[in-house]
Amino acid sequence: MDLARPPGDDGLFGPGSPAWRVHGDFSAMMIGGISALLLQMLHPLALAGVWDHSNFRQDRLRRLRGTARFIAATTFGSTATAEASIAQVRAIHDRVHGTLPDGTRYDANDPALLTWVHVAEVDSFLRAYLRYRDPGMTPTDQDLYLQHSALVAERLGATAVPKSRAAIADYYAAVRPALRFDHRTREVADALLERGDDAAVDAGMRVAVAAAEDLLPGWAATMHGRTRSPLARPAIRAGAGTLSSVVRWALARR
Repeated sequence: MDLARPPGDDGLFGPGSPAWRVHGDFSAMMIGGISALLLQMLHPLALAGVWDHSNFRQDRLRRLRGTARFIAATTFGSTATAEASIAQVRAIHDRVHGTLPDGTRYDANDPALLTWVHVAEVDSFLRAYLRYRDPGMTPTDQDLYLQHSALVAERLGATAVPKSRAAIADYYAAVRPALRFDHRTREVADALLERGDDAAVDAGMRVAVAAAEDLLPGWAATMHGRTRSPLARPAIRAGAGTLSSVVRWALARR
C-alpha cells in the first residue's frame, strides 16, 4: 500500500495527532482489533453480515488484514488515498444485506449499524493503547482521538457518532438491550480465536487473544462467557506487555 503524501497534504489527521499515535502502535492495535471483533459480533445485525457474507472459518487473518489496511490508509495516507479507501468500503457495503432468522432486514450501510461497528472498534483500540502503550494519555487527547476517528465513520455513513469517552459510555448503555449471544455468535467467535498451524504465530496469538478477552467491557465478556479471573489478569497483562515490547523492538529493527 502506498501511503506517500504530497507536500502540504497531511491526510485526514496529520502527524502528531492522537489518531497517528494510537493507530501507529501495532501490538495495541492487534489486541484491540481482536477485542473489537468480539464486541462487534454481539450485535445481531453485525453478526449477520459476517455469517452470511464471509467465509469466517477461514477468513480470520484476511479480515484482520483488511481492517488494518483500511485504518492505515485513512490514518497515514494522503487525503486522496483515504477518500478512495472509504469509497471502496462503501462499495463493498452496498453488496452486504440480507435477512435475520426472525425476518429482520439488515444492510451494511445502515447508519446505526455503522455507528455500532465504529464505536466498538475505536473504543477497543483506545483501551488497548491506554493499557499497553500510554496509560498517561490525557483525557483531552483521548476525546480528540474519538473526534478525529468519527470523521471516517461519518464519511462511511454513520450518524450520531459518539465523540468522547463519556458519550461512548452513554451509547453502550443505550445499545446493550439490542445485543445478543447465541450459537452463531459462539461459532464465529470460536473461528476467530481458534489455533493456527504456525507454532510461533499461534503462541503470540494465544497471548493476544487472552489480552483481547481481558480488554472487553465486563458486560461483553460475561455475554461471551469469557470473563477472566481477577487472579489471572496480572499474568495476562504482563504477558501481553512483554509481547508488545518484543513486537515494537522487532518492528524498530526492520
